[in-house]
Amino acid sequence: MVPKSLLVLAGGISLLLSACAGLPREPARDLVVASWNLEHLAEQDGVGCRPRAEADYAILRQYADRLDADVIAFQEVVNAAAAARVFPPDRYVVVMSRRPDSARGGDCRGAPGQQIRKQDVGFAVRKGLKVRRVDVTILGRRPLRLLNVHLKSGCSAGALAEACATLRRQSPVVERWIDGRTRSGEAAIILGDFNRRLALPGDLLWQDWDDGRPRGSVLSLAGQGLSASCDPRHRDFIDHLVLNRFAGLHLRPGSFRETSYDPGDDPRPSDHCPVSVRLKGF
Repeated sequence: MVPKSLLVLAGGISLLLSACAGLPREPARDLVVASWNLEHLAEQDGVGCRPRAEADYAILRQYADRLDADVIAFQEVVNAAAAARVFPPDRYVVVMSRRPDSARGGDCRGAPGQQIRKQDVGFAVRKGLKVRRVDVTILGRRPLRLLNVHLKSGCSAGALAEACATLRRQSPVVERWIDGRTRSGEAAIILGDFNRRLALPGDLLWQDWDDGRPRGSVLSLAGQGLSASCDPRHRDFIDHLVLNRFAGLHLRPGSFRETSYDPGDDPRPSDHCPVSVRLKGF
C-alpha cells in the first residue's frame, strides 16, 4: 500500500439518495452497503501500479455482480471513468471525491517502469436511487449517512510505528464526524479501508472513537469476532463498516459478509476483498 493521508468523501461531496419516481424499491428489500478497495484501479489498460487488461476488468465486474450491493464505497480508484469499468453506467451512478490531485509521483513499488497515479475514493450507487451532493446520505424510508475513508497505512496496531503519527492526526477528524452524527440523531456508517485492525482487544483508535461521548454515542463494528479469509496471511480485517447506535438498530443480524475471490484467480482481482452488510428499514 502507498502511504496516504486521510481520504474522505466529506466536506465536498454528499449524496442524498431516494427512490426515483417510476423506479420504486421493493418494500421488503434490505439496503446492501459495501466497501471495496480496488487496488490502483486505472482508467486505461496497462497503466498504473496494478496494470490490468480488459479481462481483468471483466473479472472485477463479475465480482461486483456477485456482491450485488446498493451502495459501494470504493478506494484506490484514479477517476470516475476507471470506476465505471467495474460499475457500468447502465446500473450504477459513480460519484467521486473532489480531493485535489497530489503533486507526488514516482515509480510503483513492485512494478518497474510504472508510475504511481492518483488514488481516490468514491461511491457507486445503484440506479433507482436519486443522487444529490453534500457528504453521503441515503434517503429511502429513513435517512442513512455514510462516510468513506482510506486511512494511513503502516499502523495496523499499536502506536509506535512511524506511520502512526499520521494516523493520530487523522483519527480526530473521523471522531468529530462520528460525534456530529450522534448529536444530530442521524443513522450513520463509517466504512472503507481503515488500514487498522480495529477489532483487536484494546485498540487505541477504537477506544478513542467508542468512548461514550457525546452522551448516547455507541458504536458497533460489523464483523466483530469474525476472521478475514481474503488473504490467508492476514486473519484480521482492516476494511470495516462502523455503525453508530442509530444505524446499528437496523443491521440485519448475521449479515456481515466478506466476498472472497475464487482460488483459481491468479493474480487476485485486488489485494482487498469486498465487505458488506444488510440493513433493514432503509
